[in-house]
Amino acid sequence: MGEIHAGHPHRELVLKSYKKPYTCDGCKEPGIGSRHRCEDCDYDLHKDCMFYKSTTRHDFFPNSTFKFLLQPPGHRERCCDGCGKPVRGFVYHCKEEGWDLHPCCMNLPNKLKVDDVKFNLRDKVSKKCFWCNRRRLEGSVSGIRGWSYVSKCEKYHFHVNCASEMMLEGWKNESYSNNNDNDQTAPDSLALALKNSELPIQRRSRGNGGGSSGDKFIRIVKMFFKVFVGILLGDPTITLTCLVAELIR
Repeated sequence: MGEIHAGHPHRELVLKSYKKPYTCDGCKEPGIGSRHRCEDCDYDLHKDCMFYKSTTRHDFFPNSTFKFLLQPPGHRERCCDGCGKPVRGFVYHCKEEGWDLHPCCMNLPNKLKVDDVKFNLRDKVSKKCFWCNRRRLEGSVSGIRGWSYVSKCEKYHFHVNCASEMMLEGWKNESYSNNNDNDQTAPDSLALALKNSELPIQRRSRGNGGGSSGDKFIRIVKMFFKVFVGILLGDPTITLTCLVAELIR
């Protein structure tokens, strides 16, 4: 049995577990793995968009209360203070401070430990992102830097948006996009797409040397990727992140 959502009140949404990536019809951001779906309307929602909280807080803004909205407030373009990208649909909005967060970005923890490396969320950084090689997130609007995860040792810096962009680059491969949308049993096509598309992490990792220090660097990156991408794409339990991590060795 499905459930009714305020953004899709006329039909129930049922939990599905397709392999192919999708665009959430709530927040308009990418997703992968399980989603809540109406087959008749071709309507999909992230788990975080389906089961929202009317009001909530994020540790990065400890004194701010966010309210869930089906549409961004006002008439000007608004951008997520987490990933730096435009807000086009469901959003958590703090009226007092003017903060906005995509539902999946609301779930990003303020602190993250990967292996023996501790990461903190920051909105100001001094070093370039490992993936995009920029300090400021490309495409973000003036005044919105977007969050980064930066290790306590300052060696690792990742924009929160870059990991999902890295995966999406692989999914654009034609050999995968031509597969059946309803294929729930064949992840091999995703593997083929990713193998046929050299990912940014492969190109960047070549410049980080070899030996034990280089091996540890790549291991931390892979482990970070597994933890982080599942959260940002709306399904922390997806196994495809493990597949991608193996492809970037």
